[in-house]
Amino acid sequence: PTITGFLHLGGLRTALYNYIFAKKHQGTFILRVEDTDQNRVVPGAAEGIEDMLNWAGIPPDESPGRGGPAGPYVQSQRLELYGRAGAALLASGAAYRCFCSPQRLQLLRRDALRRQQTPRYDNRCRHLTASELAQKLSQGLDCVIRFRLERGVQPFQDLVYGWNKHEVAEVEGDPVILKGDGFPTYHLANVVDDHHMGITHVLRGTEWLASTSKHLLLYKALGWEPPRFGHLPLLLNKDGGKLSKRQGDIFLERFAREGFLPEALLDIVTNCGSGFAEKQMGRTLEELISQFEVGRITTHSALLDLEALPEFNRIHLTRHIENQGLRQKLVRELQGLVELVYGHQQVDPDVLEKEYVERVLLLRKGHISLLKNLVSSDYSYLWVRPSVSRQQLQTISAEVDKIGKLVLGLLTRPAAALTVEELNRDLRSVQKQTRETKYSSMMQLLRLALSGQQHGPSVAEMMVTLGAEEVCGRIHRALSS
Repeated sequence: PTITGFLHLGGLRTALYNYIFAKKHQGTFILRVEDTDQNRVVPGAAEGIEDMLNWAGIPPDESPGRGGPAGPYVQSQRLELYGRAGAALLASGAAYRCFCSPQRLQLLRRDALRRQQTPRYDNRCRHLTASELAQKLSQGLDCVIRFRLERGVQPFQDLVYGWNKHEVAEVEGDPVILKGDGFPTYHLANVVDDHHMGITHVLRGTEWLASTSKHLLLYKALGWEPPRFGHLPLLLNKDGGKLSKRQGDIFLERFAREGFLPEALLDIVTNCGSGFAEKQMGRTLEELISQFEVGRITTHSALLDLEALPEFNRIHLTRHIENQGLRQKLVRELQGLVELVYGHQQVDPDVLEKEYVERVLLLRKGHISLLKNLVSSDYSYLWVRPSVSRQQLQTISAEVDKIGKLVLGLLTRPAAALTVEELNRDLRSVQKQTRETKYSSMMQLLRLALSGQQHGPSVAEMMVTLGAEEVCGRIHRALSS
């Protein structure tokens, strides 16, 4: 990736397909940072991209942070290699020095646009004689190195798009491969690096498909064997528009900050695309690797419906809760969220006990999309005791004392069974012992006494979550207030 910003969902999708392809074939997944356009480099972006790949669970085997045998992994540290390749191309006549000024190139561009043509370099310096070249060099004029595009390119077989070729010389001017400051353009840098790093396969965005013939000409001119290329179709919004980078909508930092699990992001960006036998929600990374076949990637754009992300996250969050090891991590995270959100309300230390927090997670499993849902106002009763008066309860039923006494009797009897099923059965029998109160009204009364709210999980689940002692205390307080 370039380091002109932070990792977004499009970059994650490209990295993920390379990762699962490498792991499927016992290969090596390499992160190489492109920073050849120094004017666009964002400080800290390279570290941020690697951090986000680690967070996503697809860490590179070799990278600027990890190192490796093919380093360095930052292109600005590999300038000598590009210089050598440029010199070899000049020596063979496959490249030439261009002395055209930025002003002349700008005039060419304006003229082409005025005539409604695609701007292209007119290859003027390609035709300099040896004496003209020597004269310009003796004058110390600024120059770049351009690659001679030749007609008659060979077709290549793309791993996704099949047989392809683009007669680049007919539609483009000779491209710059080495700039005046000694930095390469992408075209030369990626060819040189892929060769020296021993890259065998490249999966990249479809926007590079038309440039591949140009890259293959460079490989041929340098006498090198090219890797296999596969171009991934575009990742678009569900309406077919480009993914919006507005306000950081698609950057991974935003999803991490909002509490989405990396597994959910990996799942949704592969689910909306192709490369697998069928679409299936809830796949783990191991399942993605085992099911992936590069030949199954289609050329259709992948339509990403981010409105479905909470549902993907609910599935993976449920899996985390069911796994004892992963559940302990969630317990610690939830304890931290409770202290952050409700700490100013003098939270009872008991609600931060591991056993209590774990019980909350297990009972709400499958009902929440994000861990932070459990510290929303809907679930405030789990962490802070509600303030409910006897008068409020009496507006629901005049039999508030009798109901309270019967429920307290349920909870204080020897070996009281605090399971949702048992309590649902017991609460039905309690209602039958009242004179006028309907079951729905009794549930409304108990829910209000326990949570201060008129909606939420079932009363039986509330009671199991809170525990017998806490339920009895809340009922006593409500009756005596």
